[in-house]
Amino acid sequence: MNRYFIQVYGRVQGVGFRYFVQYAATAFKITGWVKNCDDGSVQIEAQGTEEATDNFLIKIKKGNQFIRVDDINYREIQLVGKENSFRVKY
Repeated sequence: MNRYFIQVYGRVQGVGFRYFVQYAATAFKITGWVKNCDDGSVQIEAQGTEEATDNFLIKIKKGNQFIRVDDINYREIQLVGKENSFRVKY
């Protein structure tokens, strides 16, 4: 299992990015959260198997026709126990 803190920059607010991330997390059985930041970026904590987190990162880097990811930074962080869902934080 891996858990990552991810910061995403680009056109990622006001384009459904958080819900795109939530959908991708559910598809890859990732737990954690996503939230908008005041600086226009989006923060994510994502936990899952190595294969799932790798595929999740590839998916969010790619985005969709509305989303443009200019930069993404991530680092591995400590696992969170008993987490069973992925949610959008406000």
